[in-house]
Amino acid sequence: MRLALALLFSFIILSSTQPSQAQVSGSGLPLPRFVSLRAGEVNLRTGPGIQYPVDWVYRKSGLPLQVIAEYKTWRKVMDWQGSQGWIHQTMLSAKRTFIIIGRLKTVLSKADRKARPIVKLQDSVVGRLISCPSGSKFCRIEVEGFEGWMARSDFWGVLKGESLE
Repeated sequence: MRLALALLFSFIILSSTQPSQAQVSGSGLPLPRFVSLRAGEVNLRTGPGIQYPVDWVYRKSGLPLQVIAEYKTWRKVMDWQGSQGWIHQTMLSAKRTFIIIGRLKTVLSKADRKARPIVKLQDSVVGRLISCPSGSKFCRIEVEGFEGWMARSDFWGVLKGESLE
């Protein structure tokens, strides 16, 4: 069965390239790309269809996921912990979010490590990406009314070198 599935999905392009070199998927959107969960409860399945078992249930709307492959209306995604599986496209949103991984991270008033701190964020906090200027090591973010700048290396949810305006 696994060999048959591998052959069936052999046409799916998996890419770990920069956004400017990203592959185009069947939907016409680039791969890889980031999305977020649309609902507060979403099943991650072992394959692209409801006949496949649920491997995991996400229970937080807005969590960022990276789409790494597509099959019809199903998206193969990877989360910040490296877990992979399939989610139906209706459960995903194009809204860009991020998640803090690791120790406390600081949101700054400007795109500068020496800028005034606004708030500190704990591990697993999810927020909204506002922009990531081209060539900048910082992104503008918002979390529960706090808006400021955070180093790209302080969170998961943006591709290396990706520009988000």
